[in-house]
Amino acid sequence: MPKATPKTAPFDAADYLKTATARAEYITAALETNDPAFIRDAVGVVARSIGMSKVAKQAGVTREGLYKALGPSGNPEFGTVIGLMTALQLKLSARPVREKSAAKHVAHRRARQRVKRRG
Repeated sequence: MPKATPKTAPFDAADYLKTATARAEYITAALETNDPAFIRDAVGVVARSIGMSKVAKQAGVTREGLYKALGPSGNPEFGTVIGLMTALQLKLSARPVREKSAAKHVAHRRARQRVKRRG
């Protein structure tokens, strides 16, 4: 007799983003990809975790406008993004890209010099 296939529910990350810390970590991970579409989708997931109507109201946009801005073809203006971050109780920040350590830099320079000598 064939085994029954287990029933599964679709996964939605929004169901697991219950705290401000979890939401911040999710957005931070998305920002580190430097992929605008992925970041936009992550902001949408976080907004859904709070409630789209509530986020739209706090961000000063309509619910429909929020869905459009965060949808697959959305390209929200920067002012909208700042409003969304405020509504999500998050703030954007910047930090320098980690520079190569001095030792790695020296090793890389020496390797380039060896290649030049051989060539």
